[in-house]
Amino acid sequence: MNRHLRFWLFGLAVLAVACSKKAVSTLPTGLAKPDLNIEEIHFEYMQGKARMVLRDANKEREVKTNIRIHKDSVIWMTFSVIGVQGGKALINKDSITIVSNLDKEYFVFEYAELSKRYNFDINYNVIQEAMLGNLILPRNESDDISQESSFFMLKQQTGNITVSNYVNAASMKIEKVDMKESTNNNSLTLNYSNFQPVGGKLFPYNGTINLFYKTLSGVLNTTIIFEYNKAEVSDKQLKFPFNIPKKYVRR
Repeated sequence: MNRHLRFWLFGLAVLAVACSKKAVSTLPTGLAKPDLNIEEIHFEYMQGKARMVLRDANKEREVKTNIRIHKDSVIWMTFSVIGVQGGKALINKDSITIVSNLDKEYFVFEYAELSKRYNFDINYNVIQEAMLGNLILPRNESDDISQESSFFMLKQQTGNITVSNYVNAASMKIEKVDMKESTNNNSLTLNYSNFQPVGGKLFPYNGTINLFYKTLSGVLNTTIIFEYNKAEVSDKQLKFPFNIPKKYVRR
């Protein structure tokens, strides 16, 4: 696979792990937690077009993508560079499959493998909710809720991972998510902006994902930027055509 495209597509797999910078004050002991009804987008089918950029310390790659989603079932994408379709991806409940049409090869990422690699429980739901700007983790009785004048902070814990959700107090939309791993300080931050109505709910047309992770050569930073120019939802069934030619090689 062309190394630029491969690196971008691998960044898509990394994404599987989705504001105010003011200090958030915790409520005094004994006071009830504030109500926090986060507005999330729900639908049967969704489709859109977006520009996506992957950036690291050395290079920046840009692709255009078509996206289709069957809620809680499958995410389908095609990628093109300068008008040439370079690849496609299918994310379902079992795995992530990425195909390079340019180099006639494909990759299959199992969730168990990704979860072990990034020390975080990665599954279809995590990817879908991150892409939609919804809560990545389900609510739990042990979640901590605090309030600042214009934002709520919902802090969640799963294993060694702390997830901090910054929720706009006016729109009740998540505008920032911080994920930090306590044992090695790996971190991922998602920022959502440019909220526009889609299916009667606000949807983030713009987003940025920043990933910092340790390797043998030092701390690396990968940034993924997405900018939707079209997004719509409906109950009308969409098609998700996806096949891998027999001559393509699995890597």
